[in-house]
Amino acid sequence: MYPGKHAVDRPDQPALILEPSQQKMTFGEFDANANRLAHLFRKAGLLRGDHVAILMENNLRYCEVMSAAERTGMYYTCVNSYLTANEVAYIVDDCDAKVFLTSVAKSDVAVNAALQTPKVSLFLCVDAIEAIGPFLPYEPAIRSFPPTPVSDEQLGAAMLYSSGTTGRPKGILRPLPDSHPQEQLPVMTFAQQLLGMREGMVYLSPAPTYHSAPQASIATALRLGSTCVIMEAFDAELLLQLIERHRVTHTNMVPTMFSRLLKLPDEIRARYDVSSLEAVAHTAAPCPVPVKKAMIEWWGPILREYYGSTEANGFAFCDSEEWLDHPGTVGRAIYGKLVILDEKSEPVAPGVVGTVWFEGATNFTYYKDEEQTAEGRDPTWERSTVGDVGYLDEDGYLYLTDRKAYMIISGGVNIYPQEVENLLVTHPKVLDAAVFGVPNLDLGEEVKAAVQLVDGHSASPELEHELIQFCRDNLARYKCPRSVDFEPELPRLPTGKLYKRLLRDRYWGNEASRIV
Repeated sequence: MYPGKHAVDRPDQPALILEPSQQKMTFGEFDANANRLAHLFRKAGLLRGDHVAILMENNLRYCEVMSAAERTGMYYTCVNSYLTANEVAYIVDDCDAKVFLTSVAKSDVAVNAALQTPKVSLFLCVDAIEAIGPFLPYEPAIRSFPPTPVSDEQLGAAMLYSSGTTGRPKGILRPLPDSHPQEQLPVMTFAQQLLGMREGMVYLSPAPTYHSAPQASIATALRLGSTCVIMEAFDAELLLQLIERHRVTHTNMVPTMFSRLLKLPDEIRARYDVSSLEAVAHTAAPCPVPVKKAMIEWWGPILREYYGSTEANGFAFCDSEEWLDHPGTVGRAIYGKLVILDEKSEPVAPGVVGTVWFEGATNFTYYKDEEQTAEGRDPTWERSTVGDVGYLDEDGYLYLTDRKAYMIISGGVNIYPQEVENLLVTHPKVLDAAVFGVPNLDLGEEVKAAVQLVDGHSASPELEHELIQFCRDNLARYKCPRSVDFEPELPRLPTGKLYKRLLRDRYWGNEASRIV
C-alpha cells in the first residue's frame, strides 16, 4: 500500500480503477490522499501500534485508508462488509480501534455499531457531505493536511479477523518490524514471488477487499506500481470484459468464480480475449477436479493454487503442471513444513488421514486470546494448525478431506457453525441445534441446520422459514442456513458433546472427501 517512487515517477498513471463505474485514482492522487490521512492520524494522537477499523464496500478510498495506516506504523482491521451492526461492533471494539471509518453505503450499519464502540475517538465517513451520526465527512477532514509524508513514517500492517470454533472472531496479530513502509513484511514478499507478480502488470481483484487474499494482493500490486482494477461486485461476464479491456495479466480468484465462468454460454466465453493473462491464483477452498481441469483447458496452464489461512501459519503451493500430475492436491509445502498428525499427535504415513499442521511458521498470535493461540499451537515442535484434515501423498502433496472444526467454506468464505448454533438455541421453540456444511456444486458447501424442537412444537415449512429468518435478523446473511431439518433428538455423547458427523455424513454419503 506504499507506492513510493511510483507516485513520483508516474503520478498520472491509474493506481486504481473501479469497475463497472469506471472511477479512477492516479498514483499521485492516491499517495497524496494517504499522506493527508496519515497527518490526520498523527494529529488525533495515534501512534505506532494503534488500531484503525474499516467498514466499507469496494471503493477508491478503501486502499488509501489502509495505506495511511501502513505508513504510520498502525494496525488496520478490514471488517466484513456484510456483517450486522452487533457483529461489526464486536470486532471494532475488540481490536481497540481508535478510528472507525465507513462509507455512505454502509453508514446505517456503522452508525448502529458505533453505539457499542466506546474506545473509538474519531469516526469518518467517505463520500459523506455532512455528518452521519458520529461520522464526520472524510474529504473535508483530510483536505487541510499536506500531501507529503509524515516525519516519522513507520511500517504498519493489517490485523484481520478469522472466526473460531467458539463463534467469536479472533484478531490475527503479527509483530510490527521496526522498518520504513517502503520495506514490506517478509510474508508479503513471499506472496509476491508465489503469485508471480511483477512491475508493469495489471492486477484484477474480483473479490471484497476485506478478505485477506485480495487485500494482500492489491497491497503488493500497488507497491509494484501496477494498476489495480477492482470490481465493485463479481459478475462472470463482466470479469471477462475487464480482462480484455484492461489487458489484465494477474488475478486472484476462488473456485466458485471458476464454476460461474464455466456456466456462461459458449458464445459468451468465446467472445472475449483473455490471452493477456499470465497468472491466475486461487485459494480459499479446494477446487473441484473437473472445474479446475476445464479452466486449465480454457485459459491454459496459468493457474496457481495455494493453501494457507489468514493466520499465514504456513503455505502449500502447486502450479498447473504439478496439479495435473497430482489432481485434487492443494499443493506442497513451500513456507513451513507440512506434518500430518493422528489423535495422539504422532506423525502418520503417506496416504493416512490426520490433522494438518505446519512446522516453523508460527509468528502470529490471536489478539488478546492466549487460550485460542495455545489451542492451535504445539510450542515443543513450533507447530501450528487451523484444524484442517487431510493426507500427504508419497511426493509430499497435500489433499484436504475434511475440516476438524466443521468449518464451512461457502463461495470461498469461512463460516463457523458454532456462532449459528449459539443463536438458534436462543429461539424459544428450539431445544438443540447443529449446523454443518452440505454439498453445493456452485458454492462448494451451503449451510444446513438440524434442530430438535421444544416439546409442544411441530416441524413445518412455516417454522423452517421462521428459523431461517430469525438467523437472518441477527447474523450476516451468508452465515445463515439455507434449509432446516427437524430431528426427534440430536446425537450427543454421554459427555454432552454433539456427534455432528452422524448428521453431516447423510449428505456426503461415502465420498472419500468431505469437501466439494
